[in-house]
Amino acid sequence: MPLDTDKIDDAVLALLTLGLSGNKAWKGFDADALSRLHQRGLISDPHDRSLTLTLSPEALTRAKQLRDQLFGKPA
Repeated sequence: MPLDTDKIDDAVLALLTLGLSGNKAWKGFDADALSRLHQRGLISDPHDRSLTLTLSPEALTRAKQLRDQLFGKPA
């Protein structure tokens, strides 16, 4: 079955919030997903030598919304 890369990218973006320090996150996720997020302008270049990447303000807001939507528990 073909995979929906938009859903994968949303999940990766949401998971990036788990390791946030300000707007920086560890980049230990699938390279293809990170490349797609970079192409969409949501994160800094994941192929540089840094161990972290930077989320744009738009990505930071969207990532937190997705985190809550995908993984949040009802109160």
